[in-house]
Amino acid sequence: MKGALFIALQDVRFQIRSGATIVWVLIMPPIFFYFIGTVTGGFAGGVSGGAATPVVVVAEAPGFLKGQIDKRLRDNDFDPTWRSSPNASADAEKPGRTLTFGNNLSAQIVAGESVSASFDTEASALTRDFEEIRIQRSMYTVLADIVVAQAQASGALTASDLDALNAEPRIWRLDVEAAGQRQEIPSGFEQSIPGILVMFTLLVLLTSGATSLAHERIQGLLRRLASTPISRAELVGGKWGGRMALAAVQVAVALAFGTWLFSMHWGPDPAMILVVLFGWAAFCASAGMLLGSVANTEAQAAGIGVLAANALAALGGCWWPIEVTPGWMQTVQKFLPTGWTMDALHKLISFEAGAASVIPNVVALLLGAAFVGALAINRFRYECSCGGCSC
Repeated sequence: MKGALFIALQDVRFQIRSGATIVWVLIMPPIFFYFIGTVTGGFAGGVSGGAATPVVVVAEAPGFLKGQIDKRLRDNDFDPTWRSSPNASADAEKPGRTLTFGNNLSAQIVAGESVSASFDTEASALTRDFEEIRIQRSMYTVLADIVVAQAQASGALTASDLDALNAEPRIWRLDVEAAGQRQEIPSGFEQSIPGILVMFTLLVLLTSGATSLAHERIQGLLRRLASTPISRAELVGGKWGGRMALAAVQVAVALAFGTWLFSMHWGPDPAMILVVLFGWAAFCASAGMLLGSVANTEAQAAGIGVLAANALAALGGCWWPIEVTPGWMQTVQKFLPTGWTMDALHKLISFEAGAASVIPNVVALLLGAAFVGALAINRFRYECSCGGCSC
């Protein structure tokens, strides 16, 4: 046991001093947190009911109905800006959402004529339908207001008739409550920080962790250790412990950056998050050991490590919310260790589903770590398969 601890301590010291490890552990995580968080910040925009959605309303001479339309748009979480023409200002940016009415809106309504209205939006498919529903709800409410106010008016419809209608108490009131826990698509830093944490832990262990083991075997360092009183079990355990310590450093740094630089909220079960990350770190340590044991050269270990880490990260939901991907990709995620980890973190952070909900994920990670670790022990070699140092 003492020998395993000594090897683990020396291993992690050697890897932490490596320039590449320092870059990927300390410098790159906050950069990727910000970049991916900014890119994915719009995946759930407009659906969660946060800030009012800006919309440009184009209407020439809208008349007194402008106030009623404005009111109903604001009731449906829009922030309308009125213009008399689509290009009211040469310096103005092209609006992302435009609601356009025909000319002389109020006059046509009072005269009993139909009025055309069109809504254009540049929102993504995830939010376009929701915006259209809110626009339709606003317009139908205005139409209902006009019908009721006209019925109560003694003459032609006027703004005072609509004001009187708005001042009347509502006979019917609809209280809406969630039937269950609302689940919104994780986006922004809520998606990027857990995703990049998971990806970088795997990337560092499959590159630095694997190449260092291949380097020691090629240089004959493992063969020299075989001649010492340290047993094979202590050597393998120490090598695994060193990679586990490196994974712990990566996780700790990512948690610190996420908390203090990006004000990340980790949900109501931070202890269970640490348990999930422990299982993930154990899996990554075993995967790094396995790759370092089967790779014949450092370049081979690094190349396979980078390719495998990026593929597993993309398919496992580290780069983007898995909910926005095709169905087949969501199915594949269920069979990947990155998918188990991201699913568990989203349950705890975004959905607040409770610690018990991720127990199957933790069990799967620990079993995966044990299985891959057993393969790594079986394939562990003191020297190159060619018998020399020129692999």
